[in-house]
Amino acid sequence: MFTTIIVQPLLNLLVLLYDVLGHDLGVAIIMLTVIIRVVLYPLAQSALRSQVAMQEIQPKLKALQAQHKGDREGLARATMALYRENKVNPLSSCLPVLIQLPFLIGIYWALQRVVEGQSLNLLYPFVPHPGAMNTVAFGILPLGKPSILLAVLAGGAQWWQTRMLTATRPPPAVAKGPGKDEDMMAMVNKQMAFTMPIMTVVIGIGLPAGLTLYWFVTTALQVLQQWWLLQARAKQQPSSSRSAT
Repeated sequence: MFTTIIVQPLLNLLVLLYDVLGHDLGVAIIMLTVIIRVVLYPLAQSALRSQVAMQEIQPKLKALQAQHKGDREGLARATMALYRENKVNPLSSCLPVLIQLPFLIGIYWALQRVVEGQSLNLLYPFVPHPGAMNTVAFGILPLGKPSILLAVLAGGAQWWQTRMLTATRPPPAVAKGPGKDEDMMAMVNKQMAFTMPIMTVVIGIGLPAGLTLYWFVTTALQVLQQWWLLQARAKQQPSSSRSAT
């Protein structure tokens, strides 16, 4: 079922793009990535808004922790009320990863079939068979073999994407009370900012360059989407501040 729902459509779209875009598999992968990002844009945008909002309400969460110290039930109710007030879903930050995973696996299997020449039996009748596909992208990059350069680029894009989100977090207010939970959260965020890119590089080095190219391009597009969202929110905040005064 996974092959029919995910792998086969991705494979056919990839072969079709390859046929239309000058028989360059690298360009076809980039265009396929753009199409996937466009399709997933509404879900990704909603998750990004929730992630940014979570960062922005951290000072309020810290105030609630101090206010309801020792009262777990009261803190839970107040926290959920704060989430509803700011239209934040703390679980939505996992949504992009969960959605991307089937596409990542699907593209892996699709690329494997293309590289090994096994694409004929899964092609739709209206998709022209490409024959022996050229798996060297841009004339220099073998997509069936690992690429350290692309793995590093994917890791760099992952670092920048994580850094952009952590940078939106307001500086902690000076407080007299203990802030161990806040400090722990800040430490976890800082560790994730370095752990995720390193994991991306390590995993990417062992993957075919075609898959790493997809990983890099989709992360770079997510960075652009985050930048656009953060710029829009930055323009809204001064106007909302003036209206509040």
